[in-house]
Amino acid sequence: MATLWHSLKQDPQQARMLLTALALGVAMALEALWPRRVAQRRRRWLVNVVLVLLAGLLLSVLPIAAIGVAAWAQAHRLGLLAILSLPPPAAIVVAVIALDAAMYWQHRCMHGPDWLWRLHRVHHSDLEFDVTTALRFHPAELLAAWTWKLAAIVLLGASPLAVLVFETLTGIYSLFIHSNLHLPERWDRRLRMLLVTPDLHRVHHSVRIDEGNRNFGTILTLWDRVFASHCGRPLDGHDGMQLGLPVFRDADAQSLPALLWQPLRGAAGPEIMPTDAAPNGGRDRGS
Repeated sequence: MATLWHSLKQDPQQARMLLTALALGVAMALEALWPRRVAQRRRRWLVNVVLVLLAGLLLSVLPIAAIGVAAWAQAHRLGLLAILSLPPPAAIVVAVIALDAAMYWQHRCMHGPDWLWRLHRVHHSDLEFDVTTALRFHPAELLAAWTWKLAAIVLLGASPLAVLVFETLTGIYSLFIHSNLHLPERWDRRLRMLLVTPDLHRVHHSVRIDEGNRNFGTILTLWDRVFASHCGRPLDGHDGMQLGLPVFRDADAQSLPALLWQPLRGAAGPEIMPTDAAPNGGRDRGS
């Protein structure tokens, strides 16, 4: 703990990485103790970890970072928050909520045009759902998401501290909502009134088109409820629902080289997300 506190003071970005790594370990321990579903394909862990390492390597060589962009926008008094001139604590809260909304729309857009869906389907092609699924993103998708986030930071005028808080929260919370953790029903019911839970996000990974095109939120359930993309429970139940895509299910398609090449491949059969599918298709089953 002393090391973490020292790191927080000396290098906030490094502290964020340490907190995320700690959260990953805690989430893996909790889902092992109280699993929601029986995990069968743990060999995929290495593939998912290598994917995020490759994405991190790609982003690390870029000449700008989100916090640096936030500092530049703040120095030039760019964005909505520069106009509002809110007290710093309020500005941080507003920025985190607004950036969460921006992430909702970025995620929803990834399910739209074919060229974006081809990047995002690497994430959805995971045949299991556990904390390592939160790491399973094609490097090109994270580059697209990074570009979207920088634009949102400038338009909003979020401060460097607000961006650091947001990135720390979303990094940790994304691990939580992807975890194979079985929350008690009463906890899940209360949490999902405001926050996304693992059961809610698992619906988003259903093979059914009317479920996979729902529950785009990362932290707050507000955006899915307001923009008609909320689905409370899967039709087949959490134990019976099939995860992943109808395609890319064989062992060869789940290898690291195949996943890196997947955005350039066509699918031999219908996918979960046809390009003409409406994101709010299907029924809102429960809360």
